[in-house]
Amino acid sequence: MAIERLEVQRTIQAPSAVIFRLLSDPQGHVSIDSSGMLQSATGESVQAVGDSFVVHMDREALNDYPLGLYDVTVTITSFEPDHEIAWTILGKIRPAMGHVFGYRLAPVEGATLVTSFYDWSNAADEWKTAGVFPVISESALRATLGILERTVRSA
Repeated sequence: MAIERLEVQRTIQAPSAVIFRLLSDPQGHVSIDSSGMLQSATGESVQAVGDSFVVHMDREALNDYPLGLYDVTVTITSFEPDHEIAWTILGKIRPAMGHVFGYRLAPVEGATLVTSFYDWSNAADEWKTAGVFPVISESALRATLGILERTVRSA
């Protein structure tokens, strides 16, 4: 069976509420991005499933597809304060690819176990067979967790 989901974990020395607040903020997404694609964001912090914001992207950071500068709309698909947030994106590519990014937060003694996940199991078959997944590598997810820790510790 083909891999259709990546997960990485890191224990971060911060309360889940602090981490969740950053993950709910469009600017937080930009500040912890390890890919270099997220340039800026427009919109308010999300508060529920269905909320959305726009991220201004630069695909040249990955040097894989010549999309240049473009915008994506991030739409929240899971929202449990201080526990889980997940989203899909709709951008230049149509139909939407159908992949989901997200984080689960679990308290551990004096810290939070953060799981970053990237799931394309429900993506449209045309994208699965196109060989575009994973768009973001496991190492990029892991790097983002390192940046997340650095960001919440310096806040």
